[in-house]
Amino acid sequence: MFRGDYAKYNPLVDLHMDSSDIQAPPSKRRRKTPVSTDSYVFRPLLEDIALSPESHTSKVHITCVELWDVNLYIGTSAAEILHYVAIPSDPDEASTSPSYIFASRLQPTYNHKAAGSPLPGIQQILLLPKVAKACVLCNGTLTFYSLPELSPALGNKVLSGCSWIGGENINTLDEQHEDEETVMICIKSIIHLMRIGDKPQKIRNIEYPSCLAIARRDNFACVADARAYALLDVENQQKISLFPISSLDENAAGGQVEDIAVHQEPSRPSSGIGDSRGHGRNTSLSNLVGGLGRRSPQSRSQERSGLDTPGPGPRSTSPLRPPERPSLRSGTSDSGRRPSVSDKPLPPPPDRTSAGQGAQGVAATSSSSLIPHICSPTPNEFLLTTGTAPEEPGVGIFVNLDGDVVRGTLQFHRYPSSVVVDVDEQSASAPTGLTQSEGFVLASILQHGGDGSREVIEVQNLSNEGRTEHLDIPFPFEENYSEDSGTIMGHAKLHNVLSDTSAPFPEVGDRLQKVRLYLPSQHLNGEAKTEGKSQSANQEWEDKRNQEEQAFGRRLGRQSSRIVLWSGSSIWWLVRNPLVLRLDGAIDMIAEAMFIQTEVNKNRSELLQIIASIRDYEANTETEFLSLEYIRQKSSLILFADTLSRDTIPSSIDELRVEDFVESGLDPRILLSLISLLQDEIVEGPRGIWVHAGMTWMIKQYSVGLLANTKGNVNHKPSHQLKWMNMVKRYLMAWRQRKGFGSIADETDVFQSTDAALLHLLLYLDDQHTSKAGTPSAARSELYSLVDNGVDCFERAVTLLEQYRRLYVLSRLYQNRKMAGRVLGTWRRIIEGEVDTGNELRDGENEVRKYLAKIRDISLIHEYGTWLARCNAVLGVQVFADDSSRVKFAPQEVVELLKEQAPEAVKVYLEHLVFGKKNSQYANRLITYYLDSVVQVLESSAEARSVLAQSYESYRALQPPKPTYRQFIMDNAVPEVWWQDRLRLLELLGGSHGADFSYDLGSILRRIEPYEQDLVPESIILDGRQGRHQQALRLLTHGLGDYHTAVNYCLMGGASIFHPISGSLTPNEASTKEDQAVLFGYLLTEFLRIEDASNRLERTSELLERFGSWYDVKEVLQMIPESWSVELVSGFLVSAFRRLIHDKNEATVVKALSGAENLQVAAALVEKCSAIGPQVEEAHSS
Repeated sequence: MFRGDYAKYNPLVDLHMDSSDIQAPPSKRRRKTPVSTDSYVFRPLLEDIALSPESHTSKVHITCVELWDVNLYIGTSAAEILHYVAIPSDPDEASTSPSYIFASRLQPTYNHKAAGSPLPGIQQILLLPKVAKACVLCNGTLTFYSLPELSPALGNKVLSGCSWIGGENINTLDEQHEDEETVMICIKSIIHLMRIGDKPQKIRNIEYPSCLAIARRDNFACVADARAYALLDVENQQKISLFPISSLDENAAGGQVEDIAVHQEPSRPSSGIGDSRGHGRNTSLSNLVGGLGRRSPQSRSQERSGLDTPGPGPRSTSPLRPPERPSLRSGTSDSGRRPSVSDKPLPPPPDRTSAGQGAQGVAATSSSSLIPHICSPTPNEFLLTTGTAPEEPGVGIFVNLDGDVVRGTLQFHRYPSSVVVDVDEQSASAPTGLTQSEGFVLASILQHGGDGSREVIEVQNLSNEGRTEHLDIPFPFEENYSEDSGTIMGHAKLHNVLSDTSAPFPEVGDRLQKVRLYLPSQHLNGEAKTEGKSQSANQEWEDKRNQEEQAFGRRLGRQSSRIVLWSGSSIWWLVRNPLVLRLDGAIDMIAEAMFIQTEVNKNRSELLQIIASIRDYEANTETEFLSLEYIRQKSSLILFADTLSRDTIPSSIDELRVEDFVESGLDPRILLSLISLLQDEIVEGPRGIWVHAGMTWMIKQYSVGLLANTKGNVNHKPSHQLKWMNMVKRYLMAWRQRKGFGSIADETDVFQSTDAALLHLLLYLDDQHTSKAGTPSAARSELYSLVDNGVDCFERAVTLLEQYRRLYVLSRLYQNRKMAGRVLGTWRRIIEGEVDTGNELRDGENEVRKYLAKIRDISLIHEYGTWLARCNAVLGVQVFADDSSRVKFAPQEVVELLKEQAPEAVKVYLEHLVFGKKNSQYANRLITYYLDSVVQVLESSAEARSVLAQSYESYRALQPPKPTYRQFIMDNAVPEVWWQDRLRLLELLGGSHGADFSYDLGSILRRIEPYEQDLVPESIILDGRQGRHQQALRLLTHGLGDYHTAVNYCLMGGASIFHPISGSLTPNEASTKEDQAVLFGYLLTEFLRIEDASNRLERTSELLERFGSWYDVKEVLQMIPESWSVELVSGFLVSAFRRLIHDKNEATVVKALSGAENLQVAAALVEKCSAIGPQVEEAHSS
């Protein structure tokens, strides 16, 4: 196809359309906002909140936010807490979030003297849902309330001089079975560990001045003051100093283990309370705080009980790593001495504090001071921040419970004003580290650029891998300034609230839900061709399916989050951008760049990288599973369509893994719809093709654009075409291997389409190669393999093979289906001359014969056996005569069948019986066929008679020694059927089947009588059979001139003279020498009648000399002419006289031997009588 023509079909013009736009006309389709590829997106929680009464003169801003269940608590710089209650959204509306209504406004009590000026307002809101309590730190004063209505609790007690509250055990935040909470309250130089329940209960006091931030895991807490971080063992009351917050602070020493137990009674705080506001009367907590130091310190064990501490992780190479220090688990320092508290210089207290939220602590107002940030991503790690100045880059450092630096460091573009970690639930509970999707670190930073300053959210992966993202906050930076003073009232803050929210992402459902795809062209299979009630039922099913898919999409499009962002008078959720939206946005940008041909290979590589990046990704939720499937399918679609749309093949096509296309689960019919050659092979069932809604518009645009510009252009750019066609071939072959997988929807239609497309493609490739190269292509063996293994699209396959005139391949398809009749019918079409483009059927008639021997269908064997016998009698007869055939036939049945269907093959079959099987029962019938054949030729052809006469003359003209006439006519056989039949006739008439074989002489004589002069050998044989030996010898001598055969005739006693050459000449058992002598006498008579004198003399002399013993000398002398000299018969006479003398001498010897024998017998008698002696016999008187 031509790239220029395709340019007007841009599938990305309306790329960002949801499922509701699919069926809408073009004029009413909605353009969607481009999808963000960032890891997080903003969702409004509350905007433009009325933070203070209209009469308030200074600008009020939000200082802290907390959420528990449906209760939202907002602290303001006006020292007020706004309570909002969430109204759940309609469950049928996927795109709506809960709405919040104003419930109450609380003004906590605080001590004006302790607060100083200016007043920070609400500094912290700590919710303790396990005990239904809330702790509020307002202008340095701590008060307690009940949840959720914020009514005064714990006797309406207050505590002034407090700088920070928190330190709840992160490991047990989600546990609900406890009925009390342990918190840490920082008052001046003491951290009070207190258990809150129905009433407060002190645990112990810890010496740590001016605590600004803390995060605790069981007995270990990471804390920070205005200068440095430290690691505390709250059980054993020990501390390890870590590193300074500012790397420029050279006075902050680290690596020392100190005792932080408080041994003296703490001073009782002042009970002076200033402005008393709120729900009720406030009283001092002096008794509570005063009692915190009265308990004696608990004993310190050498091992920390109830805490399993893993070994230290890999060391960081950061220059901020502190020197090696003793572990808190040893309980003492290396010197064996525990340094006193007084040895540690106390940092100067800050001029004023600004309340942070949670582990973020309270910031000093000095422009040069840095706010400490502590987070705990895993049970064994803390994340701390350090830097040089607020406008300089910051560093995030991970330390374990031993105080050792682990992992690598995180680099922040500027020192953050707030930091949170967002960790998956399974990652957060991992004891030794994080999982594959371990989570992110989010920090709010202030960026300076040419267009001014702006606040952004910097997002980094906890594994310190991948790109750093910067998210622009959804409200302008100017809102953070005071109109009166022009100074910053508070940066945008991030915070992990107590309860999460389920943020709606209708875009996810819009993409992942399934919709029916209507392709420009498709076939309907047999089941799909329905009318009337069936169509109505299908429409009802489709409507129901659409409703189910929409409900399913609404369920998918929600994402949980606990991170809120506030600035000025607005609060936003910071929610993880769903995987499908992030990757889909990236894919859309790549697709747009690929379309405009900007760095095509680079963009293709990026798309391949996306596919590779999710190849081994294991989905944990149903949404993730469908998202990965959607991304794989969309990427595959774009790569595939881009490959087809290029004039030149992209270099990255060799990197495409068809396994990725197959594993994506994308219905192969969708890709086939993009190829004009194969789009007609798509089979759509009555319920259609269903795809993810996010792909529908792109599929349609690609399909319309590609098909419109590739009709009739499949031969464009052969090298390009061959490559992408081979890719499609591999893809379809890989899909066929998935047959039988239960997870494939519409399996029947899918595999009918893939099989038809693959068959069509292989036919096309083989046809193109053969027409150009003239030799079979590599695709031919694949084509054979496809049809031999069977295809699901049988009817379509037949149509395609007929269309391409590949009859032999069609016959193989029929063989796979065991359709013997169609196989034989197809072969018959080829043999009878119908065009077979591949010309692949070699020796087709023999293939038919072998195939018939394998089947058991008698009707087919009759039909095609007789057809083959008509085409090739020899092969046709083998069908019925083959002993290895599965079906056996009686000879008489075959003879009758052939006589009716293939008369020309009857003779061949009879020859098989008579000559092959030695069955003389059918010899007479065969002789009749031979006679018919020879006689018909002689009757109709003078040329045939001339040929016979010429053979006789030619043979008689030969000079001795010469072969027998039989040998002569076999060596000089005429390539005619009748000639071969005559040779077989002579063999049968000559007695080749033994003396017992007989035939009807009378009928044969009558048939050949008119042709005695033409059929001389036949007449000789028949004369011999009738005992007319003299006539037979006359024909042999004068008709043929075959003297050698004549001699053999005499020796055989008149038996057959035309045996096969390989046979032996056996004398007639009934003949005697006297009979032979008679025959030799006839022969001598005929020899003496030979016209040629020299020949007569030579033949007669030879006969008398070789066979003189059969002649009487006297008779011979009487028969030979008187003109012959004695010398001519000297040989005969000499042998005769020798024979006579031999006989005389033999008679004399016999006579003498007989006389001697007589004397021996007489002598023996005398001896016998002497031995017996005389015997006297008395005479009896009568």
